[in-house]
Amino acid sequence: MKIHTETITVKTNRRNEMIDITSEVSGAIAKSGIETGTVIIFCPHTTAAITINENADPDVTHDILLTLEELLPQMRKGYRHAEGNSDAHVKASLVGASEILCIQNGKPRLGTWQGVYFCEFDGPRTRKIHLTITG
Repeated sequence: MKIHTETITVKTNRRNEMIDITSEVSGAIAKSGIETGTVIIFCPHTTAAITINENADPDVTHDILLTLEELLPQMRKGYRHAEGNSDAHVKASLVGASEILCIQNGKPRLGTWQGVYFCEFDGPRTRKIHLTITG
């Protein structure tokens, strides 16, 4: 079995933002030389996340962020965490810290409209995403 690890750096521009990282993940898979296997995409931050969703229509990411903000506003009454980013911690927990993708023919096996997204909930910041590619 072959294992390749890589770290991607993402710079975010807004407090809440979804950034399509599909091409970066695909590039890391190509660089690894692995044709069949899996890639784990892991976010080591407690106020950010990784998800897979539609990447054909930018309104989808807008709607996801809008819904999360309505459900979990930044200044919700009753939050106790002193840093003022409790909503970001909850959003990150709901979306999740990682995704696993199948690799087939040296490419991530995604649906027609799917893309991989880094989700920022406490930006702007510079973030890291760790990839472990095996096959």
